[in-house]
Amino acid sequence: MTTPASGPAAGLLQPVAAGMLAAFVGFGSSFAVIVAGLSAMGASPDEAASGLTMLTIGMGVAGMALSAWTKMPISVAWSTPGGALLATTAAVEGGFPAVVGAFLVTGLLLVAAGSWKPFGRLVAAIPGPLAGAMLAGILLPLVLAPFQAVGEIPLLMLPVMLVWLIVGRFWRLYAVPAALIAAIVALALDPGALAGPIPDLSPTFVLVTPTFTLDALIGVALPLFLVTMASQNIPGLAVLATYGYRPHPGPLIAWTGVASVLVAPFGALSINLAAITAALCAGPDAHPLPERRWIAAFAAGCAYVPIGLAATAAVVLVSLAPPLLIQGVAGLALLGAFAAAILKGLESEPDRIAALVTFLLAGSGLAFLGIGSAFWGLVAGLAVSALHGRLWRRGG
Repeated sequence: MTTPASGPAAGLLQPVAAGMLAAFVGFGSSFAVIVAGLSAMGASPDEAASGLTMLTIGMGVAGMALSAWTKMPISVAWSTPGGALLATTAAVEGGFPAVVGAFLVTGLLLVAAGSWKPFGRLVAAIPGPLAGAMLAGILLPLVLAPFQAVGEIPLLMLPVMLVWLIVGRFWRLYAVPAALIAAIVALALDPGALAGPIPDLSPTFVLVTPTFTLDALIGVALPLFLVTMASQNIPGLAVLATYGYRPHPGPLIAWTGVASVLVAPFGALSINLAAITAALCAGPDAHPLPERRWIAAFAAGCAYVPIGLAATAAVVLVSLAPPLLIQGVAGLALLGAFAAAILKGLESEPDRIAALVTFLLAGSGLAFLGIGSAFWGLVAGLAVSALHGRLWRRGG
């Protein structure tokens, strides 16, 4: 049971500790997903390191600014499902510069969603089951990776899964960071698993000149925007509401969009409201007094900045390790998100067929006209929903 702290120093220690925990959990539990996504989109190791570095620093600055401005625990994160989307999307015409152009457009769409109410309402009109099914389809290849890794690299992956299961039985929040540590230990005990010598670990910043192609805008920018809104911003606001915080959502989404635009030229994908780590900063464990919990979110932002400056080391680890091991750890990090998404997709019986079509097509990896399967899955689901009359009855 949490008891009120005594004295100014004690009163600060609890939220600061909670914020630092949120930052370490937020980074350690899913950075492999982000790196895998950037690499799949054609980013070089230096470009992936730059993207992860600027994304983490941008999250930190945005989190500090928004929590101090609102005096609410506004936690900011990257889009883990967005990273999974990139990891399972076919390379686009124009290479990584076109992907960076898509990141810029995603940020602008977030600004528009937060600033222009009709646009935000249009996004909100997408049926929840279809949005959940699309996300589940995006995540499907990655959540299968841990089990594929057990078959191909059992000596590396089995200890990781065992640690994940045991730690998750008692401390669910620490299961994925513990699995990541287990993967590092397994690699250290088997140096032959590493792909090469360890390079320079100093912070890396690479400016990428963006280009704009139609298939990158439709196949990357639009699905990334929808996934970010559906799986990060909306749940993030719901978590805040759970603890009695009801900020005006428009400015928060718009400012995270501005932050996304600023970091995109360095190879970073979208910045958004946090969902999972938001509970660490907004709940009673951060501070017994709700009006003091914003300090936890501010502290998390402060912690993200030095973590970002050390992000190159994380990218080096991912680049040297067997890809399937990193995908396996990323898959473990995404199992909870996959379960929530598939449950959301199938919760409504009248929408179930449309959601299944969305899920299966989004998870198929089908690319048509250079556009990835996530977009076509949503289009197909909307078409089935319209055919069954569901959209019209919703007024959509």
